[in-house]
This record gives sequence, structure tokens and C-alpha cells, in this order.
Amino acid sequence: MSKSTTRAAALGALLVAAACSTAARPSSAATAPVPSNNAPMTPAQMADAHATPYTRADVAFMQGMIHHHAQAVTMAGWVPTHGASAPVKTLAGRINVAQRDEIAFMQRWLRARHEPTPDPLAHEMSGHDMAGMSGMSGMSGMGAGDTLMPGMLTPEQMKQLDAARGAEFDRLFLTFMIQHHTGALEMVQHLLAVPGAAQDADVFRFVSDVNTDQTTEIDRMRKMLAAYDASSHQGTRP
Repeated sequence: MSKSTTRAAALGALLVAAACSTAARPSSAATAPVPSNNAPMTPAQMADAHATPYTRADVAFMQGMIHHHAQAVTMAGWVPTHGASAPVKTLAGRINVAQRDEIAFMQRWLRARHEPTPDPLAHEMSGHDMAGMSGMSGMSGMGAGDTLMPGMLTPEQMKQLDAARGAEFDRLFLTFMIQHHTGALEMVQHLLAVPGAAQDADVFRFVSDVNTDQTTEIDRMRKMLAAYDASSHQGTRP
């Protein structure tokens, strides 16, 4: 059996197990209203945060994914000023809103548990300043010597994207965002491979959403990229 087949099987088994575990125990978070991005935690949510077990891998995942998302926000933020086409602008707008909302959720989750909480968007970082990311070494496959989360663009790739304009920007944006999203899926798989991780109901729902949403966006971007490649041979632009 191949490594990818084994990983896929393990992911499926863990998702089923986590879903059963989540369904078996009540959670105040399941019935409480979802707070706005900057809303403080309610007393019930604070109590639930302390009552629900979580692991160091869960914490490391949230901290790392905040930085990962921040780079995507930066990439999306360049779209309006780099001559992107209308379809890419629409896509980038969705990515910007969704990933900012998810960053806010992850920050609330960490703060409720009194864990160190990155805030890379406070200075609108480019996303490749990875100081303080050594905590990710607690996740399977993430060595302490790694300087970037899976799929994140290197400083050179970020400069290449920032320098591009028009059709070339569209092509690079789609190519690099596919790479970026694929890395996020890999991070989810790393987390689910850690024994006991993602048993917290909020963490499980979040990683399930990341897995579904980013898989869907990867498929959409691949189709867009194929259309751009086809039109480039005809001298047109979608």
C-alpha cells in the first residue's frame, strides 16, 4: 500500500472516530451563537473551553494555521492593485474574507485557553516571517528546522508574485494559491495523524471545514488555470 493511500485511510478513520466522539458528547459550543470576529468569549464558551480536552498538537496547528492564512490574505490583498482579471478578483475576495474570519476564530480559540496567540495581520505581514513558529514541531512531519508551513510561498515566490501584473499575475496567483491550499490540506492530515488530536469539537469542525472548503477551491482554481492556459495559446484572456 502506498504512503498516500495509507495516509488517506488514516484520515478517513480519524474523521469517523472524531465525528462519533463529537456526536456522543454535548458541547455548549454546538448550540451557542457564533460570536462576531472581535466579540469576547461568553462565560459559557469560556467554561466549555476549559472543560473540553485538547492537545499540544491542536494548539500548534492553530498557531501555525494563523500564519499560513495570513500569507493567503496578503496574496489576495495584492489582487486589486496588480491588474488581475475579474474572475481572479472575485476568487481573491472570497479568500480574503474567509481566511480573515478563520484567523479570528483561531485567535479566539487560543485566547480562551490562555495559549500564545499570533496576530500577524496586526502588521499585515507578508506571511513568510516565521518567527515564533517552532511550536509546529510538535506535529507529525513538521520538524523544528522547518522555516515554512507546508505550501507557503518562499520569499522569492512572494517577490515574483508581487512583481507580476495582468495575465501573468493571474497565472501566478492561481498557481501559487493552489500550492498554498494544498499545503493547508497537508497540515490537516498531519494534525489528524497525531494520536488524540482534533478531539475538541471546535477543532474538529474547523479542520473539517478547511479540508472541504480548500479542496473545493483547489478544484475551482485548477479549472480557472486550465482556461487561462488555453486562452493564452489563442492570444486572449478569460
